[in-house]
Amino acid sequence: MKPRPFSSQPAGRSGEPPEVAEIDRLLAQQRFAEAVEVGQRLIARFPRLATGYTAVVRALLPTGRLAKASETANRGLRMAPKDPNLNLLKAILEHRLGKSDAAIARLRELLASKPGNEVEASFALAEAMHRAGRSDELDAFVAEGGRWLADERAAVFSARSTARADRAKAAEGLAATARGARSALLKRIAGFEAVRHLDAEGRYREAFELSQWVHRETTPRFDLGEVEAEVVAQERLLEKSAASAALVNVPKDMPKGSPVEGTAFVVGLPRSGTTLLEQMLDRHPAVSGIGEYEGTFAVREGLVGLGLWPQNLRALSADDARRLAGDYLEGARARRREGATWTFDKALHQWRLLPALATVLPGAVYLHIERDPRDCAISMHLSNFHPKAWGFTADLAQIRRVIELERRIVRRAFEALGLRGVSIRYEDLVDHPEREIRRALDAMGLPFDAAVLAPEENRRTVLTLSFEQVRRKINRSSIGRWKNYAFAFGPEWDSLAAS
Repeated sequence: MKPRPFSSQPAGRSGEPPEVAEIDRLLAQQRFAEAVEVGQRLIARFPRLATGYTAVVRALLPTGRLAKASETANRGLRMAPKDPNLNLLKAILEHRLGKSDAAIARLRELLASKPGNEVEASFALAEAMHRAGRSDELDAFVAEGGRWLADERAAVFSARSTARADRAKAAEGLAATARGARSALLKRIAGFEAVRHLDAEGRYREAFELSQWVHRETTPRFDLGEVEAEVVAQERLLEKSAASAALVNVPKDMPKGSPVEGTAFVVGLPRSGTTLLEQMLDRHPAVSGIGEYEGTFAVREGLVGLGLWPQNLRALSADDARRLAGDYLEGARARRREGATWTFDKALHQWRLLPALATVLPGAVYLHIERDPRDCAISMHLSNFHPKAWGFTADLAQIRRVIELERRIVRRAFEALGLRGVSIRYEDLVDHPEREIRRALDAMGLPFDAAVLAPEENRRTVLTLSFEQVRRKINRSSIGRWKNYAFAFGPEWDSLAAS
């Protein structure tokens, strides 16, 4: 799961049409589809006005519809190539689509013009350089100074520079920033970065206690009921012979999408090794990692909107299946690297959607990855995930329950649906990388390529929490990490660890 960004709402301008205020209100209420509609009407009224295109892009970004957002930004830039807000949004899109070099170049050119959105553009540039591993450039950018450094968010970037020479000092500064921050988002970003540095310093009790404080301050109560109910409903679905055979011996009255080629999904929980697997596969000339693409979540929302998920999946019409599949594939292919023939989708909610994906996208490949549940759990608990969507990470007992549910439904779904794919243990992938990655490539029908054994040479931008770890050679440093926090684990974890 990727952390929420620092930036960036474009700066407003006086004299804007009233639709802009309406879009702001809809975005604040997370009514994104309505905001897009208002923005489209604004473009129709004023096709040469950059404001309408900006509004639509802002509405599309939170839904993960990056291909559509990028297309809209391009249309706007043809009308107003120097518009600072459109250029900022386009750079954010380029970065999120893995084109960080282009984003950094665009942002540097934008900042050279001293735009009105200079502060937000500066944060976007600093974040892009950080994620792209361009540390020397980030250090120089911080040293240059500028108005953006007066913003409280800049303390995080200053600490990132400090950490390269003095990790302990950076941890102290970040912890102080977290405790004094007015923004809950900044509390989380600074707090969990401090946790990471404390952990690296071997100050495990301090790291754990700070993590618990950040969760208490910023994570709302999470109700596991919806997750449990959805798993139970899927189990009932899988018990029915017709629904259980979504890929094999499908009855004539069980509609499904058209068979797809070149589509692979990770199936796994956060911090289970999904980013390492993606970085390895992305080194194969035929495979393009597309990060945590929200396309499968859109499939789920589409099925929910049709009243079909999860209980009535069998009633899905062929036309609706093709439409949902087409929307998913359009966005996935927009993220695919030129020359690649496969996309590897690393979104972390696939484990809750297997019957839906098997029905809408038959023929896809599923690579299931598991890790010692205690290592997985402590890594989740000490990391900055979205406090609402991933709120269970605030509590080790809830994390344990989610791991139990994931293992239960994934194993049953693989068997019942006859899914094409393999299961891999993270520890085996680290200890026997060639053997395990060959199994994954065999499932995809691809030949072995030695490049996959050097994921640290992958220069693509990684937007997930593992972006720094995967720049190092494959290693065992995170295996058994939970033992540093053994004080937080009781015997209730033993049976799960042994399964």
